[in-house]
Amino acid sequence: MMIEPTTAQPESLPLEAGDVPNPYADRPMVAQLKGVQKVYYKPDGSVMVKALRGVDIEIHQGEYVAIMGASGSGKSTLMNILGCLDQPTEGQYLLAGKDINEMDDEGLSQFRGRTIGFVFQAFNLIPQLTVEDNVAVPLFYQGVEAGERRKRAIEKLGLVGLGDRLGHRPRELSGGQQQRVAIARSLVAEPRVLMADEPTGNLDSKTGEEILTLFEKLHAGGMSILMVTHDDSVADRCERVIRLRDGVVEWDRRLRTRAVGAGS
Repeated sequence: MMIEPTTAQPESLPLEAGDVPNPYADRPMVAQLKGVQKVYYKPDGSVMVKALRGVDIEIHQGEYVAIMGASGSGKSTLMNILGCLDQPTEGQYLLAGKDINEMDDEGLSQFRGRTIGFVFQAFNLIPQLTVEDNVAVPLFYQGVEAGERRKRAIEKLGLVGLGDRLGHRPRELSGGQQQRVAIARSLVAEPRVLMADEPTGNLDSKTGEEILTLFEKLHAGGMSILMVTHDDSVADRCERVIRLRDGVVEWDRRLRTRAVGAGS
């Protein structure tokens, strides 16, 4: 089923709004950080920077969360840890109930590929490949056979409204269409959580609005979404906002609740 863009907006609440009840509290956690610290060292072993200074966060299945913070706040480091692209210096990170510190590199890579879908600001599409083949790339690395890769890629491209662009190359698409391809690619492995890093940062306001509407549709269907953004207006589209400052959680607020999808 294709998701059609709509102009309907969720009820907007200011970022100063107080917390509202958490409708996901009885659901399993997709991400749990306990006392997470990240320290970067100089070659001589002395501390260069303490990027995270003891972060405790719980994110339940089905939540739509924005992570914010100024440059140097630790939000990029936090997203790298959440995405299993880096590991804590101290503390514990559980992804879908699994402790990532207990996995070897190959096991972690496989688990990450099955559990997390990534959407990047710069799209990160392979220019030589068709749209269909770009979307199928994660399945290739998971050893999925060619027929099944094609079937699932076509399905996800239809979901984001690009079922008629299968044979196109990225350069033949607009920025918004390229980001839709990237979203389809992030969904093709049926992940538990979608992680988006400034997904509207390279888009004009109209196209950015279409992408945010697509994220809302995915969330309404049960997808857990974590989004890094510096834009208050983008964060205000989420249900919950976590703001970092100097490597700690400055505040964590739930802005609203929406109808809860079934999820997986």
